[in-house]
Amino acid sequence: MKPGILAKQAIKGLIERQIIVASRAPADSQIQPASLDLRLGHKAYRLRASFLPGSGRTVADCLPDITMHEVDMRDGAVLETGCVYLVPLQEGLALPPDLAAAANPKSSTGRLDVFTRVICDAADEFEAVPAGYKGPLYVEIAPRTFSILVKPGDQLVQLRFRAGAHQTLSTQTVSINLKGAGPEDIIGYRARRHSGLVTVSGVGAHKARDYWEPLRAPDGQLILDPGEFYILASKEAVEIPTDQAAEMAPIATEIGEFRAHYAGFFDPGFGVSAMGGTGSRAVLEVRGRDVPFLLRHGQPVAKLVFEPMQETPEVLYGQNGSHYQAQGLRLSKHFAE
Repeated sequence: MKPGILAKQAIKGLIERQIIVASRAPADSQIQPASLDLRLGHKAYRLRASFLPGSGRTVADCLPDITMHEVDMRDGAVLETGCVYLVPLQEGLALPPDLAAAANPKSSTGRLDVFTRVICDAADEFEAVPAGYKGPLYVEIAPRTFSILVKPGDQLVQLRFRAGAHQTLSTQTVSINLKGAGPEDIIGYRARRHSGLVTVSGVGAHKARDYWEPLRAPDGQLILDPGEFYILASKEAVEIPTDQAAEMAPIATEIGEFRAHYAGFFDPGFGVSAMGGTGSRAVLEVRGRDVPFLLRHGQPVAKLVFEPMQETPEVLYGQNGSHYQAQGLRLSKHFAE
C-alpha cells in the first residue's frame, strides 16, 4: 500500500470492505477529504477518572472499577462541565497490518472547549489506533466550559487513516493575531462563565452574546486569565495543498502560561483560493494556566505539521461549502454571530 494519509475515496473503500465496522454504514456526510467523523453511540459512562486500559486489557474490562453510573442517551443526555464521560462509538475497526489511525476533536468540538480523546482496547496512549487493530472505539468526553446536550449519532471526533510511517514534509509556525484594522475591532472572544446548555446538533441555534464576551486589544496585547477559555485567530493565512494534510501541534512546552486546545486536522484544500479559501486563518482555542500571562501580537503559539496524502481527494475541503473555509476569527457553527 502506498504510504500517506488516505483520501475520501479510499475511506469509502474501507467502509465497503468492512475495515470500518458499523451496524449502520457511515453516511457520506461523515467522510471528509482526509478523515471520517465518528458517531456517538447510545449510552455514556460517567467515570471517576480518565484511564487507559493498557496492554492485554479491553476498555470493557476496566469499566466496572471506574464507572460511577450509566447514562441512557437515546432521548438526549446532558454531559456536564467538570465531569468525565466515556461513550462507545458506533464505528469500530478491523485494520489490516499496514494501516493505522489517529484521532482528533472536530474543529467545532475544540471551539466549544469540549475535551475529547479516542481510546481503543489495550491502548497505552490516547488518540492512536495501532496498525492491525480489530475492535471497538470509545471517546472520552470532558466538557470544560459549557455543558452539552448530545444524542446518538452526534459527531465530536474524527479519525484519519495512515498507511506506512508518519512522514513530516514541512512545518509552519502559527502566531497570534491581536490587531484589527482599527482599535475597536474584535480580536477574540472569552467564554462567559455559567452560560446555558449547548446542543451539539444545534447549528446556529445559540446566541453568541449569551456565551461569549468580545475582546479588543488596541495596543496589540492581551492578558490571559488563569482558567479562562479564549477563541483567537492566527496572524498568518493558512493554505493546505491539495496533495497534503496538516495537523496543529504545540510549538514548545516552554512558551508560557497557556495552552491551546489544538482541535485538529486540516484537510487538503483548506485555505486554497480555488476552493474559496483565500485568507483562511487558523482559529486557536486558548486556555490560561496557573498565572496571568501577557500575549503580544505576532507571538508564536503553535505549528502546523504537513504530511503527504496517499492520493488527492476526490472532493477537496470547501469544494461543497464549509462553515470554516475562508474564515477569519470565527466561533463554532453552533453560534449565530
